Amino acid sequence: MFDIEFSQQALMTFFSQYAYQPMYVYGFIVIFMTASSFGLPVPEELILISAGLVAYMAHTPEKFPPPYPGAEGVNVYTLALVCFLAVFLSDLLVYFIGKFFGGKIIKTKFFQKQVAGKGFDTINSWFQKYGGLACGIFRFTPGLRFPGHLSCGLLGIPAWKFMVIDGLAALLSVPTQVYFVATYGDIILNKLAEFKMYVGIALGLALLVWLLKKIFQKSLRKNP
Repeated sequence: MFDIEFSQQALMTFFSQYAYQPMYVYGFIVIFMTASSFGLPVPEELILISAGLVAYMAHTPEKFPPPYPGAEGVNVYTLALVCFLAVFLSDLLVYFIGKFFGGKIIKTKFFQKQVAGKGFDTINSWFQKYGGLACGIFRFTPGLRFPGHLSCGLLGIPAWKFMVIDGLAALLSVPTQVYFVATYGDIILNKLAEFKMYVGIALGLALLVWLLKKIFQKSLRKNP
């Protein structure tokens, strides 16, 4: 038996300290979304949920009072717009990197690790099956989001088509997630507290799997 410090109160305290610091929140979102778009282990969905919780707390001052009278809280509509722009522009940046530097990128170890192989075969099969619509499908597949957007540039998908399809996909998914969490934040917090043991175990297992995967990959590189 072990103790997991994952209480509802601790979670509320963590997020509420940013509820009345909107510029920090918007800046963090841009940084984390860019990192997520480049395939770094910063889950986009977790960022959106966190942003929504901060907005929820800013709009419930009776539960989470401001640090001083008249303090400006995070605005849910501004937050949703910032999240959308951060996601869309990050996707577009990855696309243009693939488009203009694709010839050099495919020769790098980074490309071989992140894109080439089975993942790239899946991406190609989706392009053959769905055509340009694959640009939007990648938006809903976290494991293939980065290599998919990079491949859109590599494979010559027109910029206007990528912007329209990926933009519509982001517009449908990103602001709605933020608004939903901001509106029903109390339910989400209660559920997190209710299942805190299971959440802690899941996080621990995820970390263990990630570490084992890294060790296995390192071993393969040393002993090809």
